[in-house]
Amino acid sequence: MTTSAPSIPAISKVSDVEGPWRRAWRQFLRQRSAIIGMIMIGLLAFTAIFAPLIAPYDPIGVLLGKEEGIKKRSGPCIHLLGCPTEQPQHLMGVDGNFRDLFSRIIYGARLSLLIGFVTVAISLSIGTFLGALAGYIGGWFDNLVMRILDVVLAFPFLLLAIAIVSVLGPGLMNAMLGIAIVSVPAYARVIRASVLSAREEDYVLAARTIGATPAKILFGHIMPNAISPLIVQATLGIGTAILEVAALSFLGLGAQPPTPEWGSMLSAERNQVFTAPHLVFFPGLAIMFTVLGFNLIGDGLRDALDPRLKRS
Repeated sequence: MTTSAPSIPAISKVSDVEGPWRRAWRQFLRQRSAIIGMIMIGLLAFTAIFAPLIAPYDPIGVLLGKEEGIKKRSGPCIHLLGCPTEQPQHLMGVDGNFRDLFSRIIYGARLSLLIGFVTVAISLSIGTFLGALAGYIGGWFDNLVMRILDVVLAFPFLLLAIAIVSVLGPGLMNAMLGIAIVSVPAYARVIRASVLSAREEDYVLAARTIGATPAKILFGHIMPNAISPLIVQATLGIGTAILEVAALSFLGLGAQPPTPEWGSMLSAERNQVFTAPHLVFFPGLAIMFTVLGFNLIGDGLRDALDPRLKRS
């Protein structure tokens, strides 16, 4: 009598095991809103990179004397939509200083992306460092850092940024620095909460047992497992930084003329909202498009990286 050998379950290859980041990326790509956000930011990045090829005019060049019959604050002229061919084409019209608005919007995309990434990079670096140390060390150091950050949070966001820029002086770099300073508490609190949760895990205890240094434990073991919420916060923060710097430029504290920055363009033509609405509409639309794109990506990352929000 023969007996069949017991079947041995097949062992999957290590390469077939899906890692957490790969799984998060797959979850991210399943969300339509996140894909739309990626397309929007991709178009913005393409526009910023190839701005010299896309823009038909110099963004700060005055066209008065170069084009015959040009009028201040004239509306859009598109030949395909019936504008006379003998008239120079201006897709978004001409501003109050005889400059092509479309070219200024295109170059403004490059400046806005720079503003968003640089501002978030500054605040993210400072906030992550302070929050991670406060969460890991704890005790009096944690209380000291968090109470200082609570004082910063006690002031209205934009008013504190206005105060900082007023002290430093008007200018785009100072506006970015002011927004970065007031954004530090948000990143510090997020990473502190993640570190407080992660430092009690078993792998941290194992690292201490084998004699790992505190720096190695914090930056080599805890931070890689606590950084997911920070990625989401940073992505949402890029859109917020662009919006807040535009607000400072609108108040005259950010980019100064003739810099093609969307907030300063709105400020320069804010009194022409009824007589030349295109000069207010297009910069405002550009700001809305950019902020919406980053918010959609941030929401998608939040849903993909937070296990409590995973969908079936």
